[in-house]
Amino acid sequence: MCGALLIATGTIMGALTAHLPDPHFAEGGRVMARSAMDMQMWQGIALLALGLGLRERTSRLLLLGGCGVLVGTIMFCGGVYNTAFTGIHGSHIAPVGGSFLILSWLVLAVGWVLRA
Repeated sequence: MCGALLIATGTIMGALTAHLPDPHFAEGGRVMARSAMDMQMWQGIALLALGLGLRERTSRLLLLGGCGVLVGTIMFCGGVYNTAFTGIHGSHIAPVGGSFLILSWLVLAVGWVLRA
């Protein structure tokens, strides 16, 4: 469900990025928003695949990693979208979200190794 919601909102962000006039973006913001949308879409697809793969057998590590991917994606992409539209770089949300994503994927890797 969360993967599908990330993909749905990523599609909306893709449409906004493609069609909003330039004054709605900070300098270089359209490219930044496009990059965040790409990241959001890939993470959404990964969460869909993860959800399908966990239907039969799961572990706490895999659930934790999946939740972390969701939270990290929201933080990272949200921070980048904010900067793309406002031009304000003062937030640490994007770097923390990116770090959370990396850590979550490492947790997933460990969970899959232990599951095998």
